[in-house]
Amino acid sequence: MHSEHLRNVRPDTVLLGWLIGTAVFSFAALALLALHLLPREGAGSTAWGLLVTAVGFFAGGWFAGWRAGAAPILHALAIGSVTVVWVVVSDVLDMGTANWSVGATSFAALLLVQVVAAAIGGRIGSREARRASAGAS
Repeated sequence: MHSEHLRNVRPDTVLLGWLIGTAVFSFAALALLALHLLPREGAGSTAWGLLVTAVGFFAGGWFAGWRAGAAPILHALAIGSVTVVWVVVSDVLDMGTANWSVGATSFAALLLVQVVAAAIGGRIGSREARRASAGAS
């Protein structure tokens, strides 16, 4: 069964997946900052920064895949799109993000890690949801 159709993408699930991803990312980054493993400046360009991004958005993608049960790759792409929209809106509204030390290349790498991690998490979550529903019936 191939579920990658736009009609299977649920905007509420995308937003919740993005919020969960950012929450897990923030918690993990805060923990690594407390342990002095993540530098305060330029954290996005370090291996730890990429790992924290992957962990956070794997969790967000898993939630989106588990909740929707379909289209994990499209949900992951939509989660990445929410990040791009958030960055553009925060820069336009000048919400204090102008001092970010992440350049364009680092941002692109972080976005790629985010989408790939969300897709992998979404695929696993989608599989688990289908197994659970098949086992329940």
